[in-house]
Amino acid sequence: MAMKRNGKSPTSSDSDEEVMFFKDVSLGPHETQLRFRLIHFWEAPNPVKKTLIGLEMLLIDEQGTVIQGFIPPRRIKKYLPDMKRGSVYKLINFYGLKNKPVYRVADHVATVSFTWNSEMLVLHEIPISFDGDRFRFHSYEDFEANCDLKGDLYDVVGHMKLVDGQTLLACPSLNDVKIATARHIMIHVQSHDGPVMKLYLWDHAATDFCKKFNSCKSIPTVLLVTTVNTKRLGGTLALTSMSSTRVFMDCDVQPTRDYFSWLSSNPEIANQVRADVITKRETLTISDIFSYMTQESAKDAFFECTATIDDVVHGSSWYYIACSECHSKSTKGPSSLICTKKRCGKVNTAGVPQYRAKISVYDKSEQDFFVLLGDAGHELTGMHASELVNSYFEANKSEGSDHVVPVPEALISTIGQTHKFCVKVTYHNFSGNTRAITVTKILPLDTPPPTEASVGNDIAATS
Repeated sequence: MAMKRNGKSPTSSDSDEEVMFFKDVSLGPHETQLRFRLIHFWEAPNPVKKTLIGLEMLLIDEQGTVIQGFIPPRRIKKYLPDMKRGSVYKLINFYGLKNKPVYRVADHVATVSFTWNSEMLVLHEIPISFDGDRFRFHSYEDFEANCDLKGDLYDVVGHMKLVDGQTLLACPSLNDVKIATARHIMIHVQSHDGPVMKLYLWDHAATDFCKKFNSCKSIPTVLLVTTVNTKRLGGTLALTSMSSTRVFMDCDVQPTRDYFSWLSSNPEIANQVRADVITKRETLTISDIFSYMTQESAKDAFFECTATIDDVVHGSSWYYIACSECHSKSTKGPSSLICTKKRCGKVNTAGVPQYRAKISVYDKSEQDFFVLLGDAGHELTGMHASELVNSYFEANKSEGSDHVVPVPEALISTIGQTHKFCVKVTYHNFSGNTRAITVTKILPLDTPPPTEASVGNDIAATS
């Protein structure tokens, strides 16, 4: 029997070959054999020096034990061509490194490091079965307790509440070009009946999410994201993806299937919103909002801002014709209106006027433009855009349907009024495409603390 250099014997498996199990891997050099399934591998960059630290892996053996693997940069070319996620390998000779103290993806004390004499071979005929994956789930309370510690990276599974600021009821279609340019997307996710958490997916995780989401035949609801880091952004707990992050939805893996089944059995949870996290809007001045938008770390966010309306912008339409189903913009086809949203795509849609009015506002710090969308316009004027448009055409029957209705008195009469605006800043503001800030809701100046009911209304407004 071959002996390890640290004097311990390898463990025998059911096959003729002698294999060490992961539970027996200790620190130091090993001249023995491992057998495992390659769950995942990824490049580990040094964010400060902008260099490659090496190739990291997540491995699982026949006993279901998970361990982290590592290939130094100069040895990656030797092994990478034969590496395929899900394949089974045997590795002869390795070094047991001490598992790193930060951003750990496995519980094991050691990391399997490939050395100068390591030999890895693909096993095409597998004598025993291997689990396909293994997850480490945390609850909201666990994430809260480990926030900003940079220790273990755990997994989260839950149901999505908002995707890129849109409710699932709005049938969102994600712009992959925009997301690739912005390099991130934000999802509000709720795990079982816990608080809603903000989840930021970056780079490849954002791209993978977008591809999976848009390729689903029906709108996905369940999301599993692996190895997330916990941070506190603006006083609120946030989960952020890492280089090792993977994304799964609905029926991709057993935990998402189990959660989907649980959610189907508890429909009241799907409609429930815990106000603890999602409603935590900061109150900022207009100047503060612009300062936030210039930060490199700026992400999609909601704020409250008290301002006075100085003017309503003329010269451009204060409304748009929306699809009656999803309220997205509709365009004129050869014989009817067509919804422009891919996931809706309704033909012969009944066009419904919706607010898109630009107003000039100011506070003690700055002056700028806000854009009133949908219900925010109704909350400001007390009238729906469709009422104002229909009223105009009834009084001006000689005007054709293509005529643009001038700014109504209901909007003009708001000049001089002071309101508390719930505003949203997005990628378009960060990229410099526009300074105009979107208003999602008008709040009374003496707004009480948010309730779960008010949160549900606020979420609906973002669609």
